[in-house]
Amino acid sequence: MWSMSCARVGLNQRFLELPSCKVKRRSLWRRTPGVCCLFSPTQNVPVQMPSLTSIASGPISVSSLLEIVADDLHKLNTNLKSLIGAENPVLVSAAEQIFGAGGKRLRPALVFLVSRATAQLAGLKELTVQHQRLAEIIEMIHTASLIHDDVIDDSGLRRGKQTIHQLYGTRVAVLAGDFMFAQSSWFLANLENIEVIKLISQVIKDFASGEIKQASSFFDCDLTLDDYLLKSYYKTASLIASSTKAAAIFSSSNPNICNEMYEYGKNLGLSFQVVDDILDFTQSAEQLGKPAASDLRKGNLTAPVIFALEEEPKLRDIIDSEFIEEGSLEKAIELVHSCGGIKRAQDLAKEKGNLAIKNLQCLPESEFKTALENMVMYNLERID
Repeated sequence: MWSMSCARVGLNQRFLELPSCKVKRRSLWRRTPGVCCLFSPTQNVPVQMPSLTSIASGPISVSSLLEIVADDLHKLNTNLKSLIGAENPVLVSAAEQIFGAGGKRLRPALVFLVSRATAQLAGLKELTVQHQRLAEIIEMIHTASLIHDDVIDDSGLRRGKQTIHQLYGTRVAVLAGDFMFAQSSWFLANLENIEVIKLISQVIKDFASGEIKQASSFFDCDLTLDDYLLKSYYKTASLIASSTKAAAIFSSSNPNICNEMYEYGKNLGLSFQVVDDILDFTQSAEQLGKPAASDLRKGNLTAPVIFALEEEPKLRDIIDSEFIEEGSLEKAIELVHSCGGIKRAQDLAKEKGNLAIKNLQCLPESEFKTALENMVMYNLERID
């Protein structure tokens, strides 16, 4: 049972504000780096925050969103191949395959945007070497996690292209992921900032925790929204939150700014994960670059399913059967839509987006702050 004393929390749970959704939940103490706070059942108290609709006046394209850090991203793309080294041609080829498979580079872009937004506060005219290397490390860690995820999930496609284990075999894929985790850890240690080293090292541990939590809860209809959000934090939001805070640390920002950047990354990361889980139900395989409804097919229950389960008992019976009957998966997908699971998940994604916008209000007005706000809008536009 969680203790009601910060001094006795003990576990390194750096999380999480519960959403105002109709679910059964208990009061919990969670701990964020430098912040200890109580999370209890949501009260119906209005929160003052900037309106999402006031941030951007029209659809946001990725190219326009990242234009102000285009030079930083170009340099990153050039450096990534040299950073993985050339000791083993097979591992290098595997890493280059996934680096070259496209992707928006949103995580390093967030590092650059936060770096530049907070550097202004410190009077820095240019980013430091540490800022640049941090972005490169974050992309390496993210790439390593994708390689391992595809092995674990036995995914055949990533961004519309064959996955590493399909091309080179499982052994090479696992080693390629390990190799990139090791390389990123070596470069991380060379940053020689103990706070950042601890922060980013924890992310790799979180990835493993998230995978274990997910693997142990397949087809578990008793999975709560709290469980889902914690797993989503481990698998997605932890990396974004830690990288945005680390960017602020390298700008010599004060602790309050650093913690707000952590919260921004956490809330944005959770919103991204919820949106991805919605798209798994609303987009085609061609749009997703992987099979549609793949999570539900494997028994990985996400926010739309958890919400739908509250409204429709029949859905539990279908999921408990693990879709052994022909057409049962299609029936489950239909129930998720008809029982309001998609709509409530959309509300959850927007709520987390609102919180992320609120976290940015500690920053002075700048084109970089605006881009960070528009990053929230870009994510939410994917489900409009």
